[in-house]
Amino acid sequence: MTALPGASPGTPAEDPVSGHSASEEPVSGGSGPGSSVTSEEDAAAPDRVSDDGADAGAGGGAGAESSGEEPGGGAGGVAGAESSGEEPGGGAELTEAQAELAAQRELRSRIEQRKAEKSEPIAAGGKLSGTAADLLAAVRAVESGAKPSGTFFEASAAPRKPAPTSVAAPDRPRVPAPEPARQQVDPGTVSAVLEVLVSGGAPEGLAARVAGVLGEQAADALREDPWRLLAVPGVQPEQADGFARALLGPECRPDDGRRAAALVGWLLERAALRGHTALESGAVRTALAGRSVPDPDEAVQQAVAEGAVLVFQDGVDAVGEPEEAEGADEHEAPEAGEAAGPQEPVPVLLGLDRYALAEESLADGLARLVKTVQPASWEDAAGAAGTPSAAELIRAAAGHGLVAHTGGEAARAEPAALVEAARGLGLRAVAAAHGENGRRRLGTGAVTVQGLLSGTEGPGRDEDGTLAVDLLAVLDAPQLDVETAAVLVESLPDGCRLVLSGDPGVLWSAGAGRVFADVLAARVCPVVASRTPDPGPLGELVSGIGIGELNRVEAPGREVVIIPVRDAGEAVHRTVQLVADSVPRAIGVPSAETQVITVGHGGSAGTRALNAALKERLNPGPGRFGGFDPADRVAYTAAPGRTLTGTVVSAEAEGLRIDCEGTAVLVPKELVESTLRHGWAITAHQAAGMRWPAVVVVLPGDAAQGLSRPWVYTAFSRGERHLSVVHGVEQVLPRAVAEIPSEDRTTRLRPLLESLLAPGEAADA
Repeated sequence: MTALPGASPGTPAEDPVSGHSASEEPVSGGSGPGSSVTSEEDAAAPDRVSDDGADAGAGGGAGAESSGEEPGGGAGGVAGAESSGEEPGGGAELTEAQAELAAQRELRSRIEQRKAEKSEPIAAGGKLSGTAADLLAAVRAVESGAKPSGTFFEASAAPRKPAPTSVAAPDRPRVPAPEPARQQVDPGTVSAVLEVLVSGGAPEGLAARVAGVLGEQAADALREDPWRLLAVPGVQPEQADGFARALLGPECRPDDGRRAAALVGWLLERAALRGHTALESGAVRTALAGRSVPDPDEAVQQAVAEGAVLVFQDGVDAVGEPEEAEGADEHEAPEAGEAAGPQEPVPVLLGLDRYALAEESLADGLARLVKTVQPASWEDAAGAAGTPSAAELIRAAAGHGLVAHTGGEAARAEPAALVEAARGLGLRAVAAAHGENGRRRLGTGAVTVQGLLSGTEGPGRDEDGTLAVDLLAVLDAPQLDVETAAVLVESLPDGCRLVLSGDPGVLWSAGAGRVFADVLAARVCPVVASRTPDPGPLGELVSGIGIGELNRVEAPGREVVIIPVRDAGEAVHRTVQLVADSVPRAIGVPSAETQVITVGHGGSAGTRALNAALKERLNPGPGRFGGFDPADRVAYTAAPGRTLTGTVVSAEAEGLRIDCEGTAVLVPKELVESTLRHGWAITAHQAAGMRWPAVVVVLPGDAAQGLSRPWVYTAFSRGERHLSVVHGVEQVLPRAVAEIPSEDRTTRLRPLLESLLAPGEAADA
């Protein structure tokens, strides 16, 4: 077995950092090897949404949601939904997330307008007829290959508009500057919703959240359709069924069309948490069958006819004929002279309009940048670049509106050099990172993506609402979800150059989509692969993981060490010893600059257990401020998918004041419980885009199911000077690196880009 340097996994050995034998120390509390460490996908809903979002190692499609339970099989009511799925903020005013969410409201308003333009919905719960029946027949014929793919879209009640073939006019709608405040939920609406919830046996605490999701008519909407409760994050189908039974009585049936439509939307929302922007209709029907829906075909078609979901079939034109192009590949038409036969069955995708609009807006925006840029010659600037890769990147950006750049940590210097060169040419150039940690590593003048969009960082906006930039380099591009990317690209002016830079080996974004991977796969722009490797034993180790090999590396300076453990309890004990004593003494990195990374939040060696043990050793206290004390390390979820690490400074009447990478943040007291957790130990998804001087990665034996190559690559590459691996998974680790790539995500960005821009042309240029 290929192993990390040090003793063989699973055997007691001397700790290369502390100098003590793993068998000499008594094992502190914790469960034995039979305990279970839950993956990030299995954590509670706030962990999934706020901390980790979609697990790149999970994503089995909607079929994974099937439980086979009857609609009345769960608990009667929605008890527990408050704690299992509470979103940060509830109905209270958000201070940190306001700015970044405001720009997306414009997209949401377009979605509502799009819904309003749809035809009258059919009566909920009735059998299909007319257009809806035609839809059902058409989709069956298309998926079986009996009819050409255009048939379905000719019959569809709300066909998707064909992708534009030219750049939008300069007077296209712009993304407005973020609004200064968030609109509050009307107290009268909350009271009306509360009355309905109580009559259905639902927790009173859901009232503000339901009103925020369903709007002013929330009470009437719930009375008319109790399954609308599923639109509230955290509510499960069993809980919504119990609520419906209490309101409807004998009229509550598994075949109710309202239930089916709500379940389709819920399945797609759940899929979005795992990164999908759409799902194949077959996977949705399978999941519906598992939820006791008698006729899944009818349920899907009713959801489409009512406008609850949209239907897509990318890669074919409006009349169902394959696209024709030279150099056809497997996605294109057969070559001339080839016998024409029955068409192969083609997948039909279902998606929520918010993600459909975001992907289409993003594709249109990227195509606009490609087509409106004015090529230039920056040969002098390229000649003065410090490395060949930086020079290549400067030349590519000079001639193209969109450039992709790949590389590790050392390669971040190349887009930074590009920005400096562009500034030297008199251009307004900006480098943006995913978060504060990444911005700090870029140096003076860098901004965060959210700070740039909100206007709190960077050059601000021009009179027409676009960002005042001529060149934007976005680092940590794999962390861009499709909605954030759409808002960002829509905010760029015509002729602006956009460089997306990142390491393709790390975990994907917490939000839906895989923007960077889709841009790379579409081949619609130049791709500059950095030839600057990360140095030292850490760089060598991570480079091998990237190609599926877990190699033994020489680490004379103890840059990489392995500490074998027998069970989760010993893993916790050894981790505390490393952070508190061994790493500071042997490596010279203080505890405050050492980050622990583990697989999930739950379990006997998850973040909760590790943080409790680390707090007891490093900063014991009663937790008198909502469970926190001054000097506690914390992880603050400013918005879903964006985690900041910091330290508690003090408590005030308004909330907790924390220091995040040198930036003072006040967390309102009503948001402390939902947005703050102790942060000595975090997950790899939270750690993506950040780095620390020393990192301790904890791999207890029962965490094996959560490991994949991207997870290991991300966790092992977070350390700048030192990596300790608390290793209890034995042969599972090299097998995960060699054999378990990231789970795919179903997205539409790649075919949309390929329909707007000829693949390969820009790259060849």
